[in-house]
Amino acid sequence: MSGFRRGVRLGIDVGRARVGVARSDPDGMLAVPVETVPRSEESLARIAQIAADYEPIEFVVGLPVNMQGADTPSTSDAREFAGALQRLTSVPVRLMDERLSTVSAHAALRSSGRTQRNSRSIVDQVAAVVLLQHAIDTEKSTGSPAGTALPTTEEPS
Repeated sequence: MSGFRRGVRLGIDVGRARVGVARSDPDGMLAVPVETVPRSEESLARIAQIAADYEPIEFVVGLPVNMQGADTPSTSDAREFAGALQRLTSVPVRLMDERLSTVSAHAALRSSGRTQRNSRSIVDQVAAVVLLQHAIDTEKSTGSPAGTALPTTEEPS
């Protein structure tokens, strides 16, 4: 397992109504759901509290691009959220293509017998788990972190 950086990672699935949060163990064996944070003025502060509890080496934030790989309004929203999260916590952020994580999450929940309606509260957490597990698996197989690092210094606006 050359090149795998040891440490807890937090996966973040940014949605318009909710933010799904997942975490990995330090050895990257398994990503598990943490909680669904309602999207509000307090979302970033709550995720910063979660980060203080788990002391992650990085956040992996899902970047919802369309099937052609182009940005959407949700992509800009996720980028802004990721930047604000990094500034608030000073934890490095990696952005990762999450094209299929929500689709995979819905499929997994359906196959476990849950309806879309009674899955709504956890689908964001499951999407964050799918995203984070993919990032861990990618880093383990390639020896390089998955996704793209968010620059740590931003120009003042």
